[in-house]
Amino acid sequence: MAVRKKQLRLVVTFHTTAGAMAAEQLCRKLGLEGRLISVPRSVTSDCGIAWSAPPDLRSTLEARFQEAGIDTAGCYELFL
Repeated sequence: MAVRKKQLRLVVTFHTTAGAMAAEQLCRKLGLEGRLISVPRSVTSDCGIAWSAPPDLRSTLEARFQEAGIDTAGCYELFL
């Protein structure tokens, strides 16, 4: 079994599961790359779900989430 190489990813956490689900729906609608993941152990969050995306999408995601009224708990760049 091959070991997957860790990549730098943007991890966006949310206060609620509803926020995480709204973020997924918005990103799918806008065609933005990413997926829902379990919050990594190195990050604390009110909600156990986070959005993982390429780090270069950070400013775009922050702006789109703010425009849509999606409240985020934090943005982290982590090797996953």
